[in-house]
Amino acid sequence: MNESRIFVVDTNIHLKEIGMEDAEVIFNTINNEREYLGEWLPFVEHTQEIAFTRGYIESYLDSNQIDLTCAIYYQNRFAGLIGLKDTDRDNRRVEIGYWLSEEFQHKGIITLACKTLINYAFDEMYMHRVQIKAATGNIKSQRIPERLGFTREGIERDGELHARGFVDLVIFSLLKTDR
Repeated sequence: MNESRIFVVDTNIHLKEIGMEDAEVIFNTINNEREYLGEWLPFVEHTQEIAFTRGYIESYLDSNQIDLTCAIYYQNRFAGLIGLKDTDRDNRRVEIGYWLSEEFQHKGIITLACKTLINYAFDEMYMHRVQIKAATGNIKSQRIPERLGFTREGIERDGELHARGFVDLVIFSLLKTDR
């Protein structure tokens, strides 16, 4: 595999494409913040051992890597993950997914990181549409696309399965022509 891509967001934030060297810090963050992260992230309940995280990274590294997953570093400390997923090259659309450790909330990190990936999606991947989905109850996550000028399109009913059952997702989109 080629060397990991690095995106400099600003003087405090950089995004680094994930590699096996990130497995321990990713797992430890999830494990230490299980209750906080588990409220809206369905994979947390399955992440019981570091082997699960290593397996996720390994499958990412072995894939054709149309999608992109990056570790978020704030002042050189791991803060969360962000990525481009469900890439549809034929229809030139992609979705941004993200999560952030509780300690790093309310610093504008995700908003700035999203701006960087939006620019990458439009300018480097030649996408026409970027979307973000957030659970209807996850108001903090919905504020990100709202701040970034995305259009709220509607509700994807029972869009994601959590331990407590299915949750509805709000769909937000930004078109290249909206910029």
